[in-house]
This record gives sequence, C-alpha cells and structure tokens, in this order.
Amino acid sequence: MPALKATDTYGTITWLGFVPNRALALPSQSVSRLAVGFDGPQGEDHAGLVRPSCSRVTSQYKKGTPIRNVRQLSVLGAEDLADIANKMGIDGLDPALVGATMVISGIPDFSHIPPSARLQNESGATIVVDMEN
Repeated sequence: MPALKATDTYGTITWLGFVPNRALALPSQSVSRLAVGFDGPQGEDHAGLVRPSCSRVTSQYKKGTPIRNVRQLSVLGAEDLADIANKMGIDGLDPALVGATMVISGIPDFSHIPPSARLQNESGATIVVDMEN
C-alpha cells in the first residue's frame, strides 16, 4: 500500500527566482529557468547539501552547527502574496523582495501545506515540503 496518495490539487508555476549571493543582497533575480538538483538550484546561494543552522532550529542545534540543508528553495503561493499585499495596502508584493525561488498559483492556503507533502510536476520533478517558511 503506497504511503503517499495523489490528490486533485493542481497549481501553476508563475515565477522563478535566483539568489546569487545572500551576503550581498537577499532579493532574488527573476529568471526564466532553474537547473535544480538534489542540492538545490545550481549556483544559487541557498544550494548545498549542508548548511549552518540558523534561528529556525536553535531548539535543536547551536547556531552555526553544520546540518542537512532542507531549505534550498523558498516556494510561495501567489494567493498568499496577494493577501499579504492587500493587508499592507499595496498593489502587489514582488516575490523577489523576499528572496523567493518559486511562486505557485492555484493551490489554496499554500503556506500551510503540511511537512513532507510532495509537489510534483508532469515531468516527475518533485519538491518535498520541509516546513512553513
């Protein structure tokens, strides 16, 4: 019996971004394509199989401890971005400003997709959700 079950939920990738050097600037650069492997987008600053631990995991690790990198991508919902912009009283929120890697539209309540959920496209390329960003 399969542990994972398909759903009838479908989304569309509407934007891709790339952070070349987070130390210089957090915003992403909009790109038309990303080459992505198991260690993340090639050449992107968040890529890598290992990363230093940060404030999100200080209850488990001292800050700076080398840990498995499960945060190579920052995927946002288009509807969530629109909701945030509305609450801020602005016309729109550019995903580049928050260092996004990908924006997906059409998936309700995208920010609350449960950990371990899979986002899979028709080619079979799959993203595993680690935690809410």
